[in-house]
Amino acid sequence: MTSPFSSERLLFTPATPIADAVPLIFAFPNEYSVGITSLGYQVVWATLAARSDLDVARLFTDVHESLPSEPELLGFSMSWELDYVNILGLLESLDIPIWSRDRTDEHPIVFGGGPVLTANPEPFADFFDVFLLGDGEILLDAFINAYQEVRHADRATQLRYLAQVPGIYVPSLYEVTYESAEGAIAAIVPTDSTVPAQVQKQTYRGNTLSASTVVTEKAAWENIFMVEVVRSCPEMCRFCLASYLTLPFRIADVEASLIPAIEQGLKYTDRLGLLGASVTQHPEFESLLDYLNQPQFDQVRLSLSSVRTNTVTEKLTQTLVKHDAKSITIAVESGSDRIRQIINKKLATDEITQAAINAKAGGLSGLKLYGMVGLPGEEQEDLEQTVAMMRSLKKAAPGLRLTLGCSTFVPKSHTPFQWFGVNSQSEKRLQFLQKQLRSQGIDFRPESYNWSVIQAILSRGDRRLSKFLELVRNYGDSLGSYRRAFKELKGQLPDLNHYVFDRWELDRVLPWSHLQGALPQTTLEKHLASAIDQFKPLTV
Repeated sequence: MTSPFSSERLLFTPATPIADAVPLIFAFPNEYSVGITSLGYQVVWATLAARSDLDVARLFTDVHESLPSEPELLGFSMSWELDYVNILGLLESLDIPIWSRDRTDEHPIVFGGGPVLTANPEPFADFFDVFLLGDGEILLDAFINAYQEVRHADRATQLRYLAQVPGIYVPSLYEVTYESAEGAIAAIVPTDSTVPAQVQKQTYRGNTLSASTVVTEKAAWENIFMVEVVRSCPEMCRFCLASYLTLPFRIADVEASLIPAIEQGLKYTDRLGLLGASVTQHPEFESLLDYLNQPQFDQVRLSLSSVRTNTVTEKLTQTLVKHDAKSITIAVESGSDRIRQIINKKLATDEITQAAINAKAGGLSGLKLYGMVGLPGEEQEDLEQTVAMMRSLKKAAPGLRLTLGCSTFVPKSHTPFQWFGVNSQSEKRLQFLQKQLRSQGIDFRPESYNWSVIQAILSRGDRRLSKFLELVRNYGDSLGSYRRAFKELKGQLPDLNHYVFDRWELDRVLPWSHLQGALPQTTLEKHLASAIDQFKPLTV
């Protein structure tokens, strides 16, 4: 079988490592086709590989480049929570202890980054030596430069030195105490006064954003060139990690950054992906459409990540149809105006209807909507309004294929809804929507409720979960395995309800209280209060 690496077309020039280059393995804890489709993984790899003082080898669960026998650094990019299982497997395959406390000077420094680990690294803290919290544009070079300073020191000295770098979090240098084995966190404090009490997530504020560094037919999205149009989202829906954790909203400069990147990428492929939490909110998005509508780009296949509903114009949908798109995706969360007010989704039902009309008028065959059940303050009548909205869309745009993908609300760190739990009625609510919508010929696609419960465990988890996660891995990663592990560790950590369903008090110490996101807790509390003000009296 030929190596997938041989199919790669690189859009950057890797450096030739110098004689004394640091041997580094950069891993993605999933298969090559998945990892190489991650823009974050691509960009970090290229940043590392462009340094002559590093000798970088890539590692995936199914393939790897020629690996150094004695790596000094081992990095993981983590995009999906359950990939922790593969991280443990890859560590074992390299004969590296899975527990950071068991590693010696003979073992590499194991570091990690990516959206999962930046949001809440605590459930995984005992498996890593170092976390990079925030944007790689700032952190990567700072991390490598700091490591070079202490490269020949012992492990303890290295970790203590790295912990002084803004955004670099060394979990072993923080002590967590608990009110009881099964109780809340009492305190999180540095082990001594030389370690910062808080680690501040690092934010890149430039206007040149990420673009693919490799194009390959072996990617999950075959031969796609990806370019980041915007970073973060200005809407600040109260549940949304993609907005709150990555603030402020940043845009790529069209003339200086986006167009040159696109022109470079289209030399290698005719498939273009525009990425961002809300790409159509780029203030110059119209001019980008005009640029892509030029005759020389007629053969380009265009993909967009989710777009803001009130930006779905006929011009946008015509452009997408011209470039081989069949459908467009919008996040509406709920058919209820009241719920959308609670979550700060600044969107009217009329705008959703107009988006469907424009999608059909522009020639698209399908419209995909994202919804959510179990949002704080939700009542049965809100679900009925979602059903009514989907029916009205069907009437407003006859013949347009409607899909509603629906997940369960999961509380996320660094957002105003981090104190809420999962609504225990969510599974029944998904079943209600399924029964109502499928009978109307609407394609309803619920996300697994069990997966949402697991997500919540990891989303609000603390360090006591590390032993738990090792157990789950041995049992297999079904919800039954999670319940079995909680049972086995009874008396050693809180129960499932604590992490998943309980509403937490505002004054409690959160697992990530020592990790500062984009906004201070006082601001999150104000945003929470304004959401609760929209609740009906009977749900307070």
